[in-house]
Amino acid sequence: MAEAHQAVDFRPSLTSDPGKVELSAPVLQEIYLSGLRSWKRHLSRFWNDFLTGVFPASPLSWLFLFSAIQLAWFLQLDPSLGLMEKIKESLPDWGGQHHRLRGVLAAALFASCLWGALIFTLHVALRLLLSYHGWLLEPHGAMSSPTKTWLALVRIFSGRHPMLFSYQRSLPRQPVPSVQDTVRKYLESVRPVLSDEAFDWTAALAQEFLRLQASLLQWYLQLKSWWASNYVSDWWEEFVYLRSRNSLMVNSNYYMMDFLYVTPTPVQAARAGNAVHALLLYRHRLNRQEILPTLLMGMRPLCSAQYEKIFNTTRIPGVQKDHIRHLRDSRHVAVFHRGRFFRVGTHSQSGLLSPRALEQQFQRILDDPSPSCPHEEHLAALTAAPRDMWAQVRRSLKTQAEEALEAVEGAAFFVSLDSEPAGVSREDPAASLDAYAHALLAGRGYDRWFDKSFSLIVFSNGRLGLSVEHSWADCPISGHMWEFTLATECFQLGYSTDGHCKGDPDPTLPQPQRLYWDLPDKIHLSISLALRGAKTLSGNIDCHVFPFSHFGKSFIKCCHLSSDSFIQTALQLAHFRDRGQFCLTYESTMTRLFLEGRTETVRSCTREACNFVKAMEDKEKTDAQCLALFRLAVDKHQALLKAAMSGQGVDRHLFALYIVSQLLHLQSPFLDQVHSEQWQLATSQIPVQQIHLFDVQNYPDYVSSGGGFGPADDHGYGVSYIFTGDEAITFHISSKKSSTRTDSHRLGQHIKDALLDVAALFQEGQRLKRRCRGSGEEDSEHSCGSLPCHTGGSRAPMTPTNF
Repeated sequence: MAEAHQAVDFRPSLTSDPGKVELSAPVLQEIYLSGLRSWKRHLSRFWNDFLTGVFPASPLSWLFLFSAIQLAWFLQLDPSLGLMEKIKESLPDWGGQHHRLRGVLAAALFASCLWGALIFTLHVALRLLLSYHGWLLEPHGAMSSPTKTWLALVRIFSGRHPMLFSYQRSLPRQPVPSVQDTVRKYLESVRPVLSDEAFDWTAALAQEFLRLQASLLQWYLQLKSWWASNYVSDWWEEFVYLRSRNSLMVNSNYYMMDFLYVTPTPVQAARAGNAVHALLLYRHRLNRQEILPTLLMGMRPLCSAQYEKIFNTTRIPGVQKDHIRHLRDSRHVAVFHRGRFFRVGTHSQSGLLSPRALEQQFQRILDDPSPSCPHEEHLAALTAAPRDMWAQVRRSLKTQAEEALEAVEGAAFFVSLDSEPAGVSREDPAASLDAYAHALLAGRGYDRWFDKSFSLIVFSNGRLGLSVEHSWADCPISGHMWEFTLATECFQLGYSTDGHCKGDPDPTLPQPQRLYWDLPDKIHLSISLALRGAKTLSGNIDCHVFPFSHFGKSFIKCCHLSSDSFIQTALQLAHFRDRGQFCLTYESTMTRLFLEGRTETVRSCTREACNFVKAMEDKEKTDAQCLALFRLAVDKHQALLKAAMSGQGVDRHLFALYIVSQLLHLQSPFLDQVHSEQWQLATSQIPVQQIHLFDVQNYPDYVSSGGGFGPADDHGYGVSYIFTGDEAITFHISSKKSSTRTDSHRLGQHIKDALLDVAALFQEGQRLKRRCRGSGEEDSEHSCGSLPCHTGGSRAPMTPTNF
């Protein structure tokens, strides 16, 4: 999502000396520290690792094994083949009366060794099985015999009732691709967007890189892949996110929306009470590892490491580099309302506060008439300032207002009780939806604490939203939490008939604690500068959100195509119509098939996609020709997507090679060229991961409408989309108003037209086309996967329309 902007803007704070290559430091130090961080994470999770590390066995299995050995011993059988006698002889002799105790201890030690060996064997076997990715490369709907065998073996070795982190020790490490393959794929990806002269120059740089530098840099990456948990993820977090000096607002954060057309209650405090309670229920399940690990095909587990930092986490600014501070527990939330900060406890002696009690606390804040202190109202604008500036100001703030600062940074999460309504309005649904997205992405620039892992935003009319900081995890993690929150607060907790949370208030609860900031005079100017910069950045963002309801995932499936590849190829057509040229396109996909994997880039602007777009704009091309090219483009995108998911992508490998070259002070014109690329179209699909929580058939409006992020380039677009049920797609588009080349609404119109034009290539799509164009022709009965109706004639261009 927002990572595309960070990937473009990152600048390693490393000196460069082209004439000097240091083979031992600092690159070996960085590799050593990467491994050290991995081992520290393992040690910090020791107890959880003990509980889950024995998976797919269990502690009870040890007791069963020990009992079986004791029974065999009683029956004068020796399953150890003499080993227990040797263990018994090596134990101290405590006298004749303890002879039986020595036998029991010997049996316990043998059972433990045998149990550990069996668990280790199961882990190794499962890791080898999970290293198989042939299932990804097979055609949709087809399954080969090796894959069927693999699925059966995974089912045998996976055990039953896994906890969230049960599979962590069995996940394979992310492989380092062949550098020759990576360079070849890179050149193939840039060919459609470069002139012949520019491509020849880039290819020459690539050959020089392969000849002079690639083998050395690759050797260091191989070394790191053996020592650390993941060869790229920790550097990605550090150099792309934590070393970035840009404002977090718009550049690094993204947002998640509420239900699009329904609001369970208009009572702001009640919605906040249920939502906060649902979030803390999620945290409770997370701490107890009761959240099931995500399984592809119901069998292949994904890495769960990113879940650890959802709550109690803050990104602390530094002069050169930020760091992530994560607390084991926090029993309060920080609340912002009308320029004032509050500390609201979430637990009593009997446990988590009820939704009604939390509503009562939030209502007390809403009813509090006290004004904000001087400069307190705009204090949070500092978190939207450049990181160097905020780091320096925070030092003074920590000295003068340490208690208040700790209450905010040490909170489970941040809550903003907005004084304005948001969401779709009947008077102007389109404009109100755009304003809703803008409020979630940027707000007023001073009413979000952008350093927190996420901020819950509750508007005055009961609408919800989420603003998420990106460094600690990627969108599927926060999306999983958000789906649980919406489903729990609406369907399980529910509301009374008068719109309040169910239950009774608790009059014995103390008042929310008002936080007071002793702000020195020298901070006042910094707050004013930060506010000015935040308002400028916020005012420059153009957001556009629209639901596309003419067709959805069911139509695409009926065409026997990948839904994501369908949309990505249509986006190429829409962007070409908008800009008149092709550009590098960034689509984020996950690499969580591997231990501590995060994301990889799918370069969606392929030669096949460009050929399809050119054919669509050529009046002489027939529908049959366009459809054939469209299928080729979709197949190519699917191949790139599967390669990226299986660790064979391009960009993370080139990124890691670039970092090693900088650590070695080794100048590489080719890697510098790669690093200087601009992504004028950054895209992402928001997955729906827990469809069982929502009844889409009976309550189609009760489903999340996804979220969005800022553009990766000053003259580019940020586009995200989510399949809302089977019959609709919601798009979120962002761009900068300062650019004369972009217009979010214009691109949105092109996306609508492109989707309908692509659908019209299929016979079922002809019905959609006529219905949307208002032709009045009757629908004909056709299978949507068959050839188009008019296979011989030329195509007339489809005229833009408004929906």
